[in-house]
Amino acid sequence: MWHDMTGYMSGAGWGHMLFGGVMMVLFWGLVIALIVMLVMRLTGHRARSHRTAPDALELLRQRYARGEIDRQEFEARKRDLSE
Repeated sequence: MWHDMTGYMSGAGWGHMLFGGVMMVLFWGLVIALIVMLVMRLTGHRARSHRTAPDALELLRQRYARGEIDRQEFEARKRDLSE
């Protein structure tokens, strides 16, 4: 009697254990992916990653404020941008 049960279980048991293990990994992977997507949506991660780049005049003002260009160059480039 035990031999028959053991023979049956060892014959079909490995396939079920392998399938069950794969399904468990897929399930937990899906749960983790959903949690990550939810956190990203709640924190606004997507909105921050699509910011628009500063325009040319703003970049020019920043360079002038940092002292990379002098007033004459700033005014000349500002005129060029406004044309």
